[in-house]
Amino acid sequence: MTNRLGLAALLLASTAVIAGCATDNSATSAQAAGSAVNAAATTPATVDNFMLADANLEATELYRFADAPAFVIVTQANGDETLRAEAKALNDLARTYGAKGVEFRMLNSTQKDTREAILAEADKAGYAVPILLDNNQLIGEGLGVTRSAEVYVVDPKTWTVAYRGGIAGAGAALDAFLAGRPVPAGAASTGAMIAFPERGAAANAKLTYVKDVAPILEKNCVACHQEGGIGPMQLTSYEMVKGFSPMIREVIRTDRMPPYNADPHVGKFSDTKNLTPAEIKTLVHWVEAGGARGEGADPLAAKKRVAAEWPLGKPDLILDVPAYKVPASGVVDYQRPFTLNPQTEGRWIRATTVKPGDRQAVHHVLTGWMKEAPANGVASETRWRGSVGGYAVGAESNVFGGDVGTFLPAGGAVGFQMHYTPYGKETVDKTQIGVYFRDDMPKYIMRNVVVIDPTIEIAPNAPRHKEVAYVEFPNDALLYSAFPHAHYRAYSSDLWLQTPDGKKTLLLSLPRYDFNWQRSYTFAEPIKVPAGSKLIANYVYDNSKRNPANPDPSIKVTWGEQSHEEMLFTSVAFRWLDETAAKQVDSDARFAPTRMLGMMDDNLDGKLQKAELKGQMGQMLGRYFAMVDKNKDGALDKAELAAAQALLPQRRRNASDGPNENTPLG
Repeated sequence: MTNRLGLAALLLASTAVIAGCATDNSATSAQAAGSAVNAAATTPATVDNFMLADANLEATELYRFADAPAFVIVTQANGDETLRAEAKALNDLARTYGAKGVEFRMLNSTQKDTREAILAEADKAGYAVPILLDNNQLIGEGLGVTRSAEVYVVDPKTWTVAYRGGIAGAGAALDAFLAGRPVPAGAASTGAMIAFPERGAAANAKLTYVKDVAPILEKNCVACHQEGGIGPMQLTSYEMVKGFSPMIREVIRTDRMPPYNADPHVGKFSDTKNLTPAEIKTLVHWVEAGGARGEGADPLAAKKRVAAEWPLGKPDLILDVPAYKVPASGVVDYQRPFTLNPQTEGRWIRATTVKPGDRQAVHHVLTGWMKEAPANGVASETRWRGSVGGYAVGAESNVFGGDVGTFLPAGGAVGFQMHYTPYGKETVDKTQIGVYFRDDMPKYIMRNVVVIDPTIEIAPNAPRHKEVAYVEFPNDALLYSAFPHAHYRAYSSDLWLQTPDGKKTLLLSLPRYDFNWQRSYTFAEPIKVPAGSKLIANYVYDNSKRNPANPDPSIKVTWGEQSHEEMLFTSVAFRWLDETAAKQVDSDARFAPTRMLGMMDDNLDGKLQKAELKGQMGQMLGRYFAMVDKNKDGALDKAELAAAQALLPQRRRNASDGPNENTPLG
């Protein structure tokens, strides 16, 4: 199910990194850049792994480019006239050697340049190379950066620096390096100074576990990394933290921990798990400075910590998913069991928690209330009339705040869609769902709709395949949260709001999608969605061998329920502004007229051209295309598409009505 590195291997690798890093931060002199201090730094023996988003919010992880002949990093600072003057030379260099497989990235480690300002600078100067955002300066510190327009040529076989110098000498350096000859030294860059006030700072040597580090871990990490927690080790004492400190540094630099993938440059979220910049730098600098304990009692060892069985407290209702024996290997089809609903009166739900019986085996759980138990024992999603909670790998409880809730009617049954993934050992799963009720009726109803595209097709060995889909809101709404979902080949994902006036606003960005940590992202304030607006989801897929999670880069990948197939699936929680709990509307019917269009309209022009008709659904539509294209403009508008849907066979027509809150997850 997972693709996580073995802890022991990662610890050994990280320990070696720390040993090679000590020199990088042992500053011996200081240089002034205005009033800021910039400690002198040497070129590191090796370059540590890192992951950073670029200004376009696509992630780069250094070690994914181990098969490249070279990796080139060029430092950048807004307003640097030296680099601006060399923009054409840099672009030519990237184009010439990029054709030979060499990877190029720029690196902005300044603390003053915002993402928006960097985008504007790149446009003005004409930089064609992606610019990585090193806001916390950790990557620049480790590289020993002092100026803009510095070039680092990195050997991906050893992660050593083969060349450091100006852009003018980079071509000769690359020629020599690629030919296996000694690399000539280059003249130092004359670019603008970049201040690194915390590199080599005396304050870093004074950081201690007791005073500085333990409070951060207790606030952000211990809830998962304690006895019974989801984390793989327990951070419950100085000895444990110090032993795992190289790994802590590694997972922070690669943004794998904490597992909250929303980019901090975009939006604000009430459930954020991201560390603050100060917390990130404190943890990394403490590790690099040697991990001193400090005086006083151990804050994490002061009391025994055990994860609560139910993080929200004892549930009002516990639903037991029927036990299922998961085989050690093979592919398990979705299981659709059910349990009777013991509630004798309808109740409003304020929160739910899914407690997987075996976290390694349970990929996801979806639920739905049914009026009666299915006679054939299969809880088909077509019979569901409302959710009673859900779960995907790494997800947390579902909590409805304020005056919003969902309703569980009396009696009937609750159906489950269970996706199990074998992991090498036979196991019996006994998942439970805890339900928490309100004491009163909420004012509003929480609704769900899914931005989905079941027609996706990803070519073999495609490193950056892009797909897009949207859902159109016919009435005013308030958006509360978004849950992006895809499989092993997903690389990144985002969500945009396009209002009827054409304005687009980025609401959520995941520069690196992580299959192992899927969660809902709750906006700090609900977002107004005017009638006629579109919620647009973009997904990028990596079907290349550089994707370490890729099951098989040599095959064409299409939509499918199993994890070795793919999905484009973003579930959003919202409420209608014209609906109350006392006066409800038919939510699914509102979306029905435009759902198919939103799935397949890749160019977002509000019509379907023949080139956009992909997959089985597209093939079915294609048969009737000429017949329903009444105005013969080579595209199907909303009215023509509705006529086409009426011609589809009944089973296909039901599917094309699109996703609702019970749509199966993959």
